[in-house]
Amino acid sequence: MAALMEILPHAKASAAATYYDHSNDPWFTGRYNALISEDNRGEFIETNCVPLYGTQERLKYRPSTAQDLGDGGAFPDIHYAQYPLDMGRKKDSSSGIKTLPLSFDNLGNLTCDAIVKQNENAKKIVYSQHRDQIPKILQDDKEDQEHELDDDKKKEIEETTQETKAALEKIVNVRLSASQPKSVETRFQDSKFIKYKPSQQSAAFNSGANERIIRMTEMQVDPFEPPKSKHKRIPKANGSPPVPVMHSPLRPVTVQDQQDWKIPACVSNSKNPKGYTIPLEARFAADGRGLQEIQINDNFAKFEESLYLAEQKARESASMRAKLQKDLMMKEKERKEQEL
Repeated sequence: MAALMEILPHAKASAAATYYDHSNDPWFTGRYNALISEDNRGEFIETNCVPLYGTQERLKYRPSTAQDLGDGGAFPDIHYAQYPLDMGRKKDSSSGIKTLPLSFDNLGNLTCDAIVKQNENAKKIVYSQHRDQIPKILQDDKEDQEHELDDDKKKEIEETTQETKAALEKIVNVRLSASQPKSVETRFQDSKFIKYKPSQQSAAFNSGANERIIRMTEMQVDPFEPPKSKHKRIPKANGSPPVPVMHSPLRPVTVQDQQDWKIPACVSNSKNPKGYTIPLEARFAADGRGLQEIQINDNFAKFEESLYLAEQKARESASMRAKLQKDLMMKEKERKEQEL
């Protein structure tokens, strides 16, 4: 160990310069003296029972007093402002722990957005609750929506509703006035009263009345009703008799005539509504390719002849190269034999 200390370089600063002696701290000395003295043991803070981990009481637990924290530090799993042993708490607070008062909206719901509605956000609409993310259509409580509307908003909605109603009524009235006739003839509404005495005065025909009054009015005609009197066309007069067709005497039909008059069925390449399987020979017959005369161009013969000549010359050159190579090999073989 001594040899290792000799090898290591010396420290630039002494350990006493960087060491903080907490035993001289007044807070530590006061607590240490209170701990070792038996007379002051009753002055220590009594701790309350802390809920266990993983329980609902633990999630709702808010350590705010010295009895809740006891003689230890803060609880890291509880996200709440904690001051163990009053560390970090302002000393000038005479009334003890200061907590923010609970704030509620106009519907009585708890609001926790006092922090985000400060400074420049005070005059803005800040959406900080879960219900703000739900669409208005899906909200079941319609009374909440009515209470949330301000008086100015309600006034604006009423004005917009009245303007829309007036515009729609104007359009409807224009359409109705266009569809209704402007002038109605009153001649159909005129009526005449005729007074007469029936010829048969018995009770069986006139119910015992001596006179009768009849109201005569003209029945209104429906303009869309079809005419009751139809115009009938007179049949066309007979013209000149048709020209007689002169036929040749009947002759027996031969096999050749039957074959000549045989017309093949038309097979379309594009229209096949019933989905029949059409053979290839029927398609070619309907295509009309058999009626065309096949004409071969003369250039095909010239091309074939040139290919034949080129092949022949290539064969000759190949045979000459092979013969020359064979002669060179024979000469080389003879030269080696002479050397041996």
